[in-house]
Amino acid sequence: MSSQRPLLPRSTPTASGVSSRAIAMLLDRLDEQSIECHSLMIVHRGHIVAEGWWAPYSADRRHLLYSLTKSFTSVAVGLAIADGLLSLDDLVVDVLPDHVPADISEQGRRITVHHLLSMTAGHGDDSLVEAWELEPDDLTKGFLRVEFSEPEGTRHTYDNSTTYILARMVERVTGRGLPELLDERLFAPMGIEGAEWDRVASGAAFGFHGLHLTTEAIAAFGELLLHGGVWAGRQLVPREWLELATRPHIETPPLPNWPQNPDFLCGYGYQFWISRHGFHGHGTLGQYCVVVPSHDLVIALTGAVDPTDVLPGLFWETLLPGLDAATPEDDERLADRLRQLSLTPVPGSAAPLRSAAATIDATPENSALPHGTPVTLDPIPGGWHLQLGSSLTLEVGHTDWRESSPLGRPLIATGAWQDEVFVADLYVITTPHRVRLVIDAEKAVATWSTVPLTGPDLVLHLRSPLMTRPDVA
Repeated sequence: MSSQRPLLPRSTPTASGVSSRAIAMLLDRLDEQSIECHSLMIVHRGHIVAEGWWAPYSADRRHLLYSLTKSFTSVAVGLAIADGLLSLDDLVVDVLPDHVPADISEQGRRITVHHLLSMTAGHGDDSLVEAWELEPDDLTKGFLRVEFSEPEGTRHTYDNSTTYILARMVERVTGRGLPELLDERLFAPMGIEGAEWDRVASGAAFGFHGLHLTTEAIAAFGELLLHGGVWAGRQLVPREWLELATRPHIETPPLPNWPQNPDFLCGYGYQFWISRHGFHGHGTLGQYCVVVPSHDLVIALTGAVDPTDVLPGLFWETLLPGLDAATPEDDERLADRLRQLSLTPVPGSAAPLRSAAATIDATPENSALPHGTPVTLDPIPGGWHLQLGSSLTLEVGHTDWRESSPLGRPLIATGAWQDEVFVADLYVITTPHRVRLVIDAEKAVATWSTVPLTGPDLVLHLRSPLMTRPDVA
């Protein structure tokens, strides 16, 4: 876990001109709609005025950002352009000539940095899966082989491959890995420590997802964007780039299989979404960095949020009307509530004090472990010792959480007996995901609450760093 120093100053809501009741109303609405948040941080006028983590998530934990990572890759592109190493008109085929397929189309030859940033290359759907199927060892080449259905520059299609290629172009022209470049030019000057990146099998950072940061680091990034790239009086990112990246370059049609969220229909910048108020970076399952310049407001949120149409709309409905209506008597009440946020431990009893042995039945959908994996459970003081197969040895707490790191990444577990059935929740705590384990007699099932986009294998997601070709649709 990280123990880095604070990145932003603190204040009370009242002192900053924010209504504590408005923030409490936001928490009420999240509860009423059963929206699973893991963290929330609100920054107004440069000060954190509210912050909370739903246990077992905590302030010092890094959290997987999924596609919010794309906005950081956009900054890396801006740095390369500011250094004169790249331009918006540069062609993929010129910067990465060793990744050009022999049968490339004329449109493929015309794809530029601008088209990649704005996701207007001309594919009809996200090309990622098809591109990797065409070229399992070279996503760039696969991307250029996928058939284009629209002229370049005319239609926005959310396409993960575009950001992967941008990351590779930045690395080619700078001679630095994407993580190393951003560590040197962005994170270290801001005081952000311990950024972690998931990687493809070759070791390259995905670029389109895979960055893990603390909630405060996300909020600090939002403050950097809000202030035009200036941090502690130092211009880290050119203002001109951020102004360009956070304005609309193309209209955005509704995302396939998603509700029509009005804050995703306001246009797309350079790896940023334009909102009804300001702009935001977004990762699946509710990883948000929301920036509202007109209100000097930044909101960082992580969670396991179903793709609904309520965010960022809930922010506008609750927070914006309350920015000028301070209520000092409610500040401490809100602070107490934020300190007590928690997800619910598994209900039930510590009894019976007996061991259990079972094997995994992987026939249910979203199984996290292979069929036939042996499972053993033994009571220990305050909880249980759990063995899953040969590689996963864990502790499970009763009415609280126990942490284990069997393969490098932490996993936090809580469980209980419910009559003759043992139930446990296993939180892959650096991600939005958890596994529900149920042991009933000699049979056990282990299913994901939401399956990670990089595949269902639990063992894979406990290794650090995660290195795999993702199965992302």
